[in-house]
Amino acid sequence: MLRHAIAPSRRFTKASHDVVRHARLTSDAKILLLAVQGLPEECASQPLSEHARKLGITGRAYQKSKELLVAHGYVHEWREQGERGRWVTEQLLSNVPLTPEAAAVLRQGRSEEPPSVPKPTVGAPAARVAGHQLPVDEEQEKNYPHPPSEAEAEAEAEAEAEAEAEAVVGGGAEPAPEAGLGPEAGLSPEAAEGERVLLSLRHVRRELYLGVKEARGLAELAARWLLRGVSAGELRRVLTSELPCDGVRSAVGFLRYRLMHKMPPELPVEAAPPPAETRPGVRELITCTASGAEEERHVFRPVADETECGPCRRQAAWELWERQRALTEAEPDPLPWRERFARIGVSGSEE
Repeated sequence: MLRHAIAPSRRFTKASHDVVRHARLTSDAKILLLAVQGLPEECASQPLSEHARKLGITGRAYQKSKELLVAHGYVHEWREQGERGRWVTEQLLSNVPLTPEAAAVLRQGRSEEPPSVPKPTVGAPAARVAGHQLPVDEEQEKNYPHPPSEAEAEAEAEAEAEAEAEAVVGGGAEPAPEAGLGPEAGLSPEAAEGERVLLSLRHVRRELYLGVKEARGLAELAARWLLRGVSAGELRRVLTSELPCDGVRSAVGFLRYRLMHKMPPELPVEAAPPPAETRPGVRELITCTASGAEEERHVFRPVADETECGPCRRQAAWELWERQRALTEAEPDPLPWRERFARIGVSGSEE
C-alpha cells in the first residue's frame, strides 16, 4: 500500500494513536471524540448530542457511540438538581480514559476554583492526577458480558465462603473463626438462603462485596423478606437495581438500609379451619320391641331413635307387601272399556 500524507500547518487536531487505533470504539465514536476535542473553548459548552447532530450522528448511532465512550472512560456525566429545582446534566469529555474518581477530582477542581485566580506557571513537581492510560488490548480482569445465573452465583458464593473458612482455620497465622460462623451453622432455612443471596451479590455488582461475617449479620433481615413471600431471585434483583450514581461507599450500610426500608408487607394470616365435628358416642344396647316371645327377645344398638332392629323392620315391611299383594289379587279384574260403555248406554236408555 502506498501512502501520501502532508502534515497540516493550521486547523488541525492532535489525535492520540490509542484513540485512532482503538479496537472497541466505532468510527462514529472516534469522529465525535476528535471533533469535540478540537473545538474552541467558547463552543465546548454545548451538550454532546448537539455536537453529534452537527456531524450527522443521530438516533441509534449516537446512542451507541455515547455508550462506548462512557464504557471506556472517555465521557463522564453527572446529573444534579439546581437551585430552582431543575435537573442539570454536566458532561466531561477527555481524550484519555479516566476513572470515575479521577473525573470527579477534575470536575471538583474546575468547579471550586475561582475564575480570577490564575494557575501558577511554575510549581513543584506533583504526581499525575489523570490519565493512567493502558494499552488497548490489555485487560485488567475478566469481563462478563452477562451476569451469572442464580444457580451459578449461589454455587460460587458457597464455594468461596467455604474456601475462606478453610483458609482461616488452616493458615495458622490468623485466629480460628468464632464458634457458630461456619456455613449455615445455627441458622434457619430462610436465614441460610438469605445469606447465600447476600454472598452472591458480588457476582452481579463488585461494589456490593460482602464478607462472611457481614453477610451473617444481615441474614436475619433477608430471611424476613423470604418469609413474606419474596423469592431469592426477586430479593437479589431488588438489592442490585437502581444503585446510587456516585457508587456505594459501604456495602453493609447500603444493604442494611435497603433491606429495612423496602421490606414488603407481611402476608395475611390465614383463617384457622373450623374444628372437626365430634362424632356422637356409642349408644347403649336396647331390646327390640318387635320380638314377642321371651325366647325370641334380642337386643341391638340403635343409630337414631328407632325401637326395632333392622332385620325385624325388613321382615315387617315384607309382610306388609305380601298383604297388599294378596288384597290386590283378590279383587276382580276390571271390565274392558267397551263393556263399560255398553253398560252405561243400556242404563241410560232404560231411564
